[in-house]
Amino acid sequence: MGETDALLANNERYSTGFDKGDLPAEPARRVVVVTCMDARIDPAAALGLHEGDAHVLRNAGGVVTEDVLRSLTLSHHLLGAQEVLLMHHSRCAMAGMDEAGAIAQIEERSGGATVDFSLGAFDDLEADLRASAERIASHPLLSRLSVRAVLYEVETGKVREVAR
Repeated sequence: MGETDALLANNERYSTGFDKGDLPAEPARRVVVVTCMDARIDPAAALGLHEGDAHVLRNAGGVVTEDVLRSLTLSHHLLGAQEVLLMHHSRCAMAGMDEAGAIAQIEERSGGATVDFSLGAFDDLEADLRASAERIASHPLLSRLSVRAVLYEVETGKVREVAR
């Protein structure tokens, strides 16, 4: 059995007795968490969230892409979110990544397909976190959102706030 088969079996167990089907799409805590897809991060566990509490947006590096801005806009204006918690993390593979080298490696491994988008690599973790928070806060559709930035330490599970 492959890993996906195991995950689907896990869902069978999860769905037995499931009683949260009536939760609204709006985040109960009126917050959106934007974070990295890194498997070492469990935003719900780290922040004490439960189903229905928050919207969680994840991508490589927790990069504030156009799609993240799109999702934040919908969450804020149509679903009532009022706060954003932007969470980067220690030992992130995107921090210090040689983007050109990574693109060349991806293109080689894909058989020559072209990468036609930025991977979002950055040099300084805290500087990128501040710039990402500012990108949200200064967006004309998102300027009324409260934006806070934290750094999650994969070594300890703790978060510490990074001043903008």
